[in-house]
This record gives sequence, structure tokens and C-alpha cells, in this order.
Amino acid sequence: MPEVLRSGVLGELEILECRPEIETTRPALLFVHGAFAGAWIWAEHFLPHFAARGFPAYALSLRGHGRSHGRDGLAWHSLTDYVDDLETAIDALAEAPVLVGHSMGAVVVMKYLERAHAPAAALLAPVPPHGLLPASFTLALSQPSLFAELNVLLGSGEASLEALHKALFAGPMPAERLLAYHARFQRESPRAIWDLTLFDLPQPWRMRRPPMLVLLAERDALFPLGQSQTAFAAAGLRTEVLEELGHAVMLEPGWQRAADRLMHWLTGVA
Repeated sequence: MPEVLRSGVLGELEILECRPEIETTRPALLFVHGAFAGAWIWAEHFLPHFAARGFPAYALSLRGHGRSHGRDGLAWHSLTDYVDDLETAIDALAEAPVLVGHSMGAVVVMKYLERAHAPAAALLAPVPPHGLLPASFTLALSQPSLFAELNVLLGSGEASLEALHKALFAGPMPAERLLAYHARFQRESPRAIWDLTLFDLPQPWRMRRPPMLVLLAERDALFPLGQSQTAFAAAGLRTEVLEELGHAVMLEPGWQRAADRLMHWLTGVA
């Protein structure tokens, strides 16, 4: 199996790398994590899975996340800063990668496509183009305790195991895995959250439109399926649904169904 390696090629930005054991003509993949996370979120399953199938696979930790620089100034990092980080990572690779963004990372990918082209892009359980506000209202009304804990997470970087489970996973999770993930999630930039809520939403009319895959999680507790479908349809983007999966599609026990759908799409466009 290919090995996950930490790479210092960008100096201040952490990139995890997982390369195929043999030479390949398949394109590189660059994975972008969502809020409160880091490149680590892709390392357990997705990086080795795709590298074993011939795709050079990379995952970026945005500034203030993982082992990247900027922890001290995290509160002031903007969505534009995160797009700058993605651009830096792309420029450092030997070839233009296919971009794969999750949640907030999907918006980082969409905002990058307002600047430049990419060979292809996939959005997994993405923040919808209309931003966080509609989903936040829905969550506050339907699950007020979870909404309150997520606001605590924003401020302190800490939330209960129960809140983490409800927010990210659709069904039972082994306790040891949940504890391991709980230890790795972190604070997020309030400025970036405000950008995602109101101040720097995606502008679909400005986006380049390479081949794109939008995968919504059927049991996403953060972004109701119907709201996301409506928002992406209004942006002119077709969506597909990953049945029975929650928001953290790359960590769910059924993660391979998400990976298989992404793989099928990649073999058709790359």
C-alpha cells in the first residue's frame, strides 16, 4: 500500500502526500478540508484509497489548521486567505490537480474557480452557494442544543462527543474512533464563518465550469438535503445524493461508497 507522508514543500503550509507505488498517467488530486479540521481528515481512508488506484493524492491544511502556520492569528483568517492557500498549493504541484473540497473546503474550491481554471472539481457535502444562514436557522429551530454546542466549538475549539457525533455522522460510530476524531478537531476562524454566512459567498456566475461533481449527504445534519439541492440547482449545478451518509463522508463507516462514486466520476473525466 502507498504511504501517507508529510511534505514540507510549501514551507508554512502542511501537505499530506500519498503517491502510487508505480508510475501513472492519472491526474493528481488535491483534497481541501472543511471547517474545524485539517488535512488529517483525508489521511485515514481517501488518500491511500486513491493512491492505490493510481492517483497521486495530496491534502492541504489551510492556514491555522493542522500543522500549517497561522494558529496565533486564526480568528482573523478570511475565506480569501484560504483561497490564497489553495492557489499556493496548486502552484507548488508539478501538474494542475483535480480539486476535491469538503464542506467549507468546497466553498474554497468554488471561490478558487472564480479566479482560475482547474481540470475538474468535486464538492463533497458542501456548504451551499447561499451560505450558512438558511441551514443555521433550520438547525437552531430543529436542534437548538446542537446549534449551541457548535457555537461553543467556534469559540473554544471544544464540543461534546455527542455533539460531534450528531453533527458529523449518520449512524453508530465505534467509541474509540469517535474519541480519536474528537481530539483532532479544532477552533475555526470566526471571520471565515462570517464570510461563509454573509460577506463572501460564492458567485456562481463568475465561476469557471470545468467538469464538476456535487455529492450531497442524505443525512447531513448541518445542511438539509432539500435546501442544498435547491441552492445548487439555482447555481446551475447538478447534484447527486450519497444515501445514508452524514456530513463527514470521508470518515463515515460507509466512506467507501463516497469514494467509489468519486472514483467512477474521475475515470470518466480524467
